[in-house]
Amino acid sequence: MIACLAILSASVAAIVVINRTEPTAKQIKATRKSAALVETITVERGSFSPTLRVLGTVQPAQEIVLSPRVSGQVVEVSPQFLPGGRVRKGDLLLRIDPADFENALSIEESELEQAEASLKIEEGRQSLAQKELRLLEGTIDDTNRDLVLRAPQIASIRAEVNAAKAAVERAKLDLARSSVLAPFDAQVISRSVNVGSQVSPGDELAQLVGIDEYWISAAVPFRSLRWIQFPTSDQPGSEVTLKNPDAWPVGTQKQARVARMIGTVDERTRLAQVLVAVADPLGETSDTPPLILQSLIEVQIEGRAIEDVVRLERRYVREGDTVWVMEEGQLQIHDTEVLFRDAEYAYIGDGLRSGDEVVTTTLATVAEGVGLRKMNQVTDADPSGGAQYARDSDDAGEADDTSEADETSSNATSEDAAP
Repeated sequence: MIACLAILSASVAAIVVINRTEPTAKQIKATRKSAALVETITVERGSFSPTLRVLGTVQPAQEIVLSPRVSGQVVEVSPQFLPGGRVRKGDLLLRIDPADFENALSIEESELEQAEASLKIEEGRQSLAQKELRLLEGTIDDTNRDLVLRAPQIASIRAEVNAAKAAVERAKLDLARSSVLAPFDAQVISRSVNVGSQVSPGDELAQLVGIDEYWISAAVPFRSLRWIQFPTSDQPGSEVTLKNPDAWPVGTQKQARVARMIGTVDERTRLAQVLVAVADPLGETSDTPPLILQSLIEVQIEGRAIEDVVRLERRYVREGDTVWVMEEGQLQIHDTEVLFRDAEYAYIGDGLRSGDEVVTTTLATVAEGVGLRKMNQVTDADPSGGAQYARDSDDAGEADDTSEADETSSNATSEDAAP
């Protein structure tokens, strides 16, 4: 019994000691001055050329439907004269049976020889008439004089000779036209004739397109036309870069030039039509892939230089054409005048100066005067990542609660318990 009372007394005493030596919580007031962590870029004013990215349709600059100029049967077709084949100016494409034209030429040449012989005979008769006229000098008037000298007969036969010469030339032309030649360096798009076909003037033999140059009809918004340089007598058109990422290897491109503006708008899109000229479209003299007619292709037109502007990525221009700028560690919202936008950049006339630090980080809270701090200013000595803290204990006095953007928090600190 006595042992039980002793144990109970010791337990009560221990509880009393523990309660008296328990650490007490002290109220600490802390103030935090917030500064958002951001990234910035420094902008400069200058002259920049915008890039207009549009789609264009590949078209032939030179295109014809080939037709014969004489009638006859096709007796020969060139091996290069087939769809997709390339021919040079003057190459034989096909030959029409020349037998009839050769016969016609022989006949016309015979008639010419006969007419020339008649002319020589008549000239001989005229020589005799001149001798007779000298015997009758003074007895024949001027009218009869021409008859005596056989002047009308000579004129008639000379006309026959000229007609015969013309007939010979026509027969030679018909014979030459029985061979159908390529009118220019071309690619054969289609062919509708074979050996044995009977053809006549007006029939369609083939469709040819020139391979020295192609055109691309690009649809451009009206607001962008003022930035395009059209060719003049002393200045070429804007440079153009062609890309076809779906069909060409990565990084492959072709160079071209703006040729002119077509004076109509596209009926479907209501966009202006700009014509781009592409030399060597099939890549015969350069290591570039060929253009395919009627295909769509990406057209990048280098525009005129825009003077005294800031070029800024479009994503950094915020709603209402505003730009976030860091000034003396605070956020400032600048209203800007965007002169032009291309696919990547906005070209800003007013609202930004050289040296301005544009905030590129998206902020949760956007207001004038919000504290900012750049990422490259954060060091190991400041692990808070842009938040500065000041703490004062109750023993030292009250903390300053009037600081700008201060937030008050309570933290409990513990003292080591007594053993």
